[in-house]
Amino acid sequence: MTVPWRLIGLLALALAGAGSAWQVQDWRYGNQLAEQSRLHTETLNRLTQAAATAQQAEQDKRLALEQRLKASEQTRYRALNDAQRDQDRLRDRLATADLRLSVLIDAGDAAQGCCVPATSGAGGVDHAAVRARLDPAHAQRIVAITDEGDRGLIALQACQAYVKAISSRAPAPP
Repeated sequence: MTVPWRLIGLLALALAGAGSAWQVQDWRYGNQLAEQSRLHTETLNRLTQAAATAQQAEQDKRLALEQRLKASEQTRYRALNDAQRDQDRLRDRLATADLRLSVLIDAGDAAQGCCVPATSGAGGVDHAAVRARLDPAHAQRIVAITDEGDRGLIALQACQAYVKAISSRAPAPP
């Protein structure tokens, strides 16, 4: 049996050609994949930097809002302390009879049999107005009511300031 050397040579040459073609395609596709990988990495880096910048901006906004709210809380706390101190002073003055609360009485009621004197004291603000002094216990209750009202108003102002700060930060609803 004779060995067809020509056929084996052609077959070897074809296999070598196909192998080298695969090698060339491998190099070409490898370069393309490396370029795609580099572009993908650059895109991810840009996205990461943009996200980090946006996160830092949001953190800065949050920090600024927290500082404004802290300042608002300190202002509210001072206002509450001032109101409490004023109410305590007023309560002490009422308790020591240094101060008396009085109310104006309608002059028509005084003429109908009320036995309250028609003249005011020398230090009065109203000229010849009919006034009645309140019992100190009632005066204390009135001061307590106004104290609670003052605290409520201060709390309401704090809530309004908080809502205003939050709503100015948040985007408007669509």
